[in-house]
Amino acid sequence: MAVIATYTKSGTKATTAAKLDKAVFGVEAKNHQLIKDAYLAYLANGRNNLAVTKKRGEVRGGGRKPWRQKGTGRARFGSSRNPIWTGGGVAFGPTGDENYVRKLSVSAKRQALRQALSLAANEDRIKVIEAFDCTSGTVKPALSLLKKIGADKNVLVALFEKDALVERTFRNLPNVKAVQAKYMNIYDIVNADNIVIDKKALEIVHEWLGGKSE
Repeated sequence: MAVIATYTKSGTKATTAAKLDKAVFGVEAKNHQLIKDAYLAYLANGRNNLAVTKKRGEVRGGGRKPWRQKGTGRARFGSSRNPIWTGGGVAFGPTGDENYVRKLSVSAKRQALRQALSLAANEDRIKVIEAFDCTSGTVKPALSLLKKIGADKNVLVALFEKDALVERTFRNLPNVKAVQAKYMNIYDIVNADNIVIDKKALEIVHEWLGGKSE
């Protein structure tokens, strides 16, 4: 069990420390290939396939032969919509039917999350707090707490619950993203310089990712 300092709502150090489960935050990653695979799969599966080009038969115009077949000294052409002409169709372009989905098993995704969280814990980028005081829905208390615990740059805040007040509190803070603990993903974890977790959310993470590795 790893130990990390916790912080109260006011930002002062608590008298007790939170324990990070080694099954989640103490996983050794011999290489980062699994994290990379999960990261790329997350990006690929969220990709919108919007790129579409027109083939030569779909481009407007080109119905008339540009010049006669023989006698001009020029190369023969049947249509000005040929892909090598300006304004012509696109050869082998995207059609909008491409499938960019990358499949990764649930056990592999969870193991990648464990490895990413373990790397963050080893680098002292995880901070556990008692709770966020979001009852007012204002930015100032949250900003003050983040400064006191040294959570700067890109911050991922994992909470037990996320409601309208929480959303209002964090949406105007640049580079801060608040999520429910059970919805953390590999993209947010890898890109976060600091990960702030409240105690109830930490219990959810231990329950979700703890135990035996699949």
